[in-house]
Amino acid sequence: MIAGFSPIFLVILAVVLLVAGTVNGLAGFGFALVGTMALATVIAPSTAVVLMIIPILSANATLVSELSVAELESCRRRFWPLILAALAGTILGMIVIDRLPGAPVRVGLGLITLAFVLNRQSVVPVPDIGDGSDIDREGTGVMVAVGGVSGLLFGATNVGVQLVAYLRSFDLSHGLFVSVVAMVFLGINAIRVGAAGALGLYPSAAIFGLSVAAVVPAVLGVATGRKLRQRVSSRHREIAVLGMLTVIGVRLVLGGLGIA
Repeated sequence: MIAGFSPIFLVILAVVLLVAGTVNGLAGFGFALVGTMALATVIAPSTAVVLMIIPILSANATLVSELSVAELESCRRRFWPLILAALAGTILGMIVIDRLPGAPVRVGLGLITLAFVLNRQSVVPVPDIGDGSDIDREGTGVMVAVGGVSGLLFGATNVGVQLVAYLRSFDLSHGLFVSVVAMVFLGINAIRVGAAGALGLYPSAAIFGLSVAAVVPAVLGVATGRKLRQRVSSRHREIAVLGMLTVIGVRLVLGGLGIA
């Protein structure tokens, strides 16, 4: 046992982060979602969220290091309302995280995960609810609303897929899209590290230390995923990722309902 953690839990944590990192390296998304949702099946959701903050930060820092200053500046000029609102929403989400009941949060996280899978899959047709063509998606008001709500959810749960989906609705070049996502989540998680300490969200110094140590399997997983990306087709990557998220989502819902 290390610092009060059982060997079994440490193995589970390492495997979860390796898998989450591999998923991220393969598909380009999913580290926070897979890691947090999987850990929330074995520990309290609030602890899972806090434990993942530093590993998520390391993943985003690696991504930002590949971007040019010009790309980051372009991101800042165009999306500053979204970024600021997301930061504010994130802090609010972290303030309320410990006040959320565990069982309903597990059910909610599971439903969000399954909704994400439903939106990404192409087997079952999803009804079109409109393309929102009459809405100015680049308007300051829309960005503030989307950023605030997305930040609130991300701060409390580590689920940021709704923000990624919003950014994907723009006709962005790949470089700019990566810049926006990386800058937003790097900034959010950098602030979250300090805010989590200030708000007393880390249950103990051991949890904080474990979060720091968790960077190692996370980075190894990302590196593994990047190597596998050249050998695995996009279809097989999608099937593997969505299949894993489906299992996690169902497990969270059943666990929250007290069935499993």
